[in-house]
Amino acid sequence: MPIPDSFLSDLRDRADVESLISSYVTLKRRGKTLTGLCPFHSEKTPSFTVYPDSNSFYCFGCGAGGDVITFVRRVENLDYVEAVKSLAQRYGLNMPEDGYDDTLSKKRGRLMAANREAAGFFHHTLMSEHGKPALDYLLGRGLSMATVKRFGLGYAPNDWSGLLEHMRQKGYSQSELLEANLVRKSSKSERETYYDNFRNRVMVPIIDPRGNVIAFGGRVLDDSKPKYINTSDTLIYKKSQGVFALNFAKNDIKDGRLILAEGYMDVIALHQAGFLNAVAGLGTALTREQTRLLSRYADEVVLAYDSDEAGQAAAQKAIGLFGEIGVKVRVLKFEGGKDPDEIIRKYGAERFQRLIDGAANDTEYKLLNERGKYDLTTDDGKVSFMRAAIAVLASLDSAVERDIYASRLSDEVSVGKDAILIQVNELRSKRRKQQERERSRFTAKSLPGFGEGLNPEKKRNLRAAAAEEKLLSNLLNNPGFYPKLADKVKAENFVTELNRRIYEVLEKRLSENRGVELEFLSGSFSPEEMGAVNKLLVSGSAFGKAASQGLANQGSLEECIDCINIMFKEKLKKEKVSPSEMSDEEFLRRIRDKNLL
Repeated sequence: MPIPDSFLSDLRDRADVESLISSYVTLKRRGKTLTGLCPFHSEKTPSFTVYPDSNSFYCFGCGAGGDVITFVRRVENLDYVEAVKSLAQRYGLNMPEDGYDDTLSKKRGRLMAANREAAGFFHHTLMSEHGKPALDYLLGRGLSMATVKRFGLGYAPNDWSGLLEHMRQKGYSQSELLEANLVRKSSKSERETYYDNFRNRVMVPIIDPRGNVIAFGGRVLDDSKPKYINTSDTLIYKKSQGVFALNFAKNDIKDGRLILAEGYMDVIALHQAGFLNAVAGLGTALTREQTRLLSRYADEVVLAYDSDEAGQAAAQKAIGLFGEIGVKVRVLKFEGGKDPDEIIRKYGAERFQRLIDGAANDTEYKLLNERGKYDLTTDDGKVSFMRAAIAVLASLDSAVERDIYASRLSDEVSVGKDAILIQVNELRSKRRKQQERERSRFTAKSLPGFGEGLNPEKKRNLRAAAAEEKLLSNLLNNPGFYPKLADKVKAENFVTELNRRIYEVLEKRLSENRGVELEFLSGSFSPEEMGAVNKLLVSGSAFGKAASQGLANQGSLEECIDCINIMFKEKLKKEKVSPSEMSDEEFLRRIRDKNLL
């Protein structure tokens, strides 16, 4: 049984789209809408738009869109029922008692339970005689038993089926273990065989902010390769969205600040040394999803990346990602060690705290990096450095900051501050023009033809699809049209499959005098399809505005009739029956049968 409309209406009233999305995305108001950088794809020019009037969002860059439920589904990687539950809990609503299909929720719960059981198995093995080499390794790295237990560290035995047999005894099937990436399936033999994914490795459980074990990282005990084997993406885990130790750090954030390190062991060492606000991104590189997750908990991030070339390149990327969402960044410069773990083991926690206290902010760090590339005792070196420094200053939104750093540069290289600021402003103007070109490109993507992957028949039936979309747009924005159109169009008149399904949902609801607001539709479509539905809503709203200005028949009942006529004719063509080949009587009869005249 679906979730009742009455409950979804209450949820809509409480879950304000602007306040919800603002906790994930930095938004700027533009009239009745708000814009920001899309959390679902990489962009430099904002194409993500929030519509408070319809409690919805739409990205003109990637096509993501929908209601608050759809947003939570996408940003938190939840299924429909889980997203509704999450919002209900957030806004103080009790879920309805009536039954509903929560098959996917149960499946996710089963995988989380399997991971929790596996974590217990690995930890128990570490504490047994079989785990002595792994425990000695951890203790040899300076970790205490208290730290080992706090992080639930474990050991995967050097056995092809140790975990597999244990999990079978606990009632888990091979398919469940395969889906959780706890085991693998052999393709080398005719007979299907399964074996443990992790063997002879120290095991680090990955725990989400809610306390669920969702994945594992397995490290070798020596210098063999690969050093780490990590859980692949599963139904409950997406490494591009995960942050290690955030379940601990979120409760110990000091002055709105998080420390971001590169790896598990760095974070564990930092926590043991008292830096309980330390975390690490999962995966080989920091992602926008991870930075946005961190921005929900902290206003400032201290980058504690390795001092090698790869670590510094990663720091530069991280500065850019955090800069996009307005999170302040400071960067540690290590001396006497390559990473936090080594610094703490060599010099202690006090030394590391001094590094934090003296950490450069992102602008200072960038300028220091550029300064180190050139010989400032020569005119050529000064000119090259100033070009690079001007590019750094041009990225600052604050005029006060630009003025302060221009003064510092003026004193350092003996160049007038006004000359520096003129160059900075010229570069900023050039970048604004480039952004406008990018904005135009994104807007063009939102026109018909973009995002046809969800509706593949559209490319082969452009005229019919355009008519279908205008009709659906009108119904979404003007549901009162339906009684006058109900006997004129049916689902079988639609050429494209996605549009046909959208109409079927609208037809059922409207025929029962039920609303067609997005929150009532999101349970019937995938998050990607909801983007297409909201695109119809947004474009239909534009039609209505055009109609109010006296332009053609856009957003009118007459336009709907025109669309149905086009759909009918295009359907005949698809059926290889050309209207021109029919007698006038036959053509008129067919149209009259559809009540279009």
